Amino acid sequence: MGFCWSGECGNRPRWADHYVPCCAGWVGPTVLLCIYGFCSMMRPIEPFMTEFLTGTYKNFTTEQVNRQVYPVWAYSTLVLLTPVLLVTDFLRYKPVIILQGFTCVTAFALVIFGSGVHSAQLAFFCYSIAMAGDVAYFSYIYSMVEPCYYQRVTSYVKAAILLGYAVGSLLAQLLVSLGGVSLYYLACLSLASVSVALITSFFLPMPKTSLLPKGTYSAQQGNAGEDARDSESQDFFIWVKSVSAAKHVGRMIRGIVLDLKTCYSSVAVLFFSIWAATGRCGFYQTAAYVQLLWVETQPHNFTADNGAVDAISTLSGAAAAVAVGHMSLEWAVWGELVLGGFTLLIAGAIFLMDLSDNIWISYTCYTIFKTLYMPLSTICTFQIAKTLNRRRYALVFGMNSLVGTLLQSILTAIVINTKSLRLTITSQYLIYASYFAAISLLFTVRGVYTVLRVKCPTGGNQTERATDLPQVSHL
Repeated sequence: MGFCWSGECGNRPRWADHYVPCCAGWVGPTVLLCIYGFCSMMRPIEPFMTEFLTGTYKNFTTEQVNRQVYPVWAYSTLVLLTPVLLVTDFLRYKPVIILQGFTCVTAFALVIFGSGVHSAQLAFFCYSIAMAGDVAYFSYIYSMVEPCYYQRVTSYVKAAILLGYAVGSLLAQLLVSLGGVSLYYLACLSLASVSVALITSFFLPMPKTSLLPKGTYSAQQGNAGEDARDSESQDFFIWVKSVSAAKHVGRMIRGIVLDLKTCYSSVAVLFFSIWAATGRCGFYQTAAYVQLLWVETQPHNFTADNGAVDAISTLSGAAAAVAVGHMSLEWAVWGELVLGGFTLLIAGAIFLMDLSDNIWISYTCYTIFKTLYMPLSTICTFQIAKTLNRRRYALVFGMNSLVGTLLQSILTAIVINTKSLRLTITSQYLIYASYFAAISLLFTVRGVYTVLRVKCPTGGNQTERATDLPQVSHL
């Protein structure tokens, strides 16, 4: 089920002399996906999750939360991303989005009704399945709309999840500060919201495109069946089916490897993917442990304004993401330099947030951090999508997520779970600031090179320029 309110499709049916929605437009699927994204991220408990886990509700220690509970989702996401990536294209996105909604519901149910560290770890494992399914969220909309809408719909679907998070955070702040509502009820409200998202996911129209070639495996199964029927041995029939399936999997893996090689042969796609992966790693690592940093900065009453800060930072990030979606700029030329310059500002914000003993300075720096990251991530997303063939969206986005999660797991293992280091939370954030500074240096140098090469071209580099700059749906 999907809807077309754009007036741009030629297939709109009429009823009682009025046009009714149809499935052919870009507006309907985008609206439904935005509703799903909004509800799945409208989780009021998240700004207070550390307090919920370490308070009277769960009675975990800060050490348990930092080293036993929170790291689970990073490691689990790394393990789950590859199978989810393969299944996403085979199932054509929608079933994976439904799975994402279901695991979100399961995770919050475990957080509310479970007890003990193992229950919390299982909840974050379920949450990691939902995180791994993020690739289906963005790949889905690109399989439903034309390339000319990519920049716009990217900003909309990203703004929807940011707006949902902001509304959840603001609602939590109002309920806690003004209404004195228990954190338990915030968790229940979060469970209700993700349940609505799960219901919404069933109404998304099914895409008609897939990464895998149609008919390959079914044809092989048909041939195998015919051979088996001619054979008098049931064992031979099973053996033929097994060999056929193994050959199909082998061809699929070889096809994926060749597709990745083709996609990343474009230098532009490669560099935007590098930022998407490394930026994802740094963002989730910084955001996941920031409440623990605020505990260190303001030990008493540290949750007083967490919800408001999350709401403001997310709303500003959503507004910036939407603004980027409507900006007219030669992103293929200036994009890398923009990424480098604003990533340096991100590094500076994290560095100042780490050094400051003032909670309000820390809050402000965190707001700047999220406001800058969201539009930069949006730029990478639509620039990559413009360059790729539709059937390679989930593959590239999934690989970028896999690399980002791998980096995050390595960073978590070194910074948090290395027993010999035992770094304090402030030392951890100094490392995160340095991490973003290194990314900034790489993209600033690359951006300057790109701008100089394009603006001052020589006769010998015209072919290189054509290869490096993205071409719509070329790969």
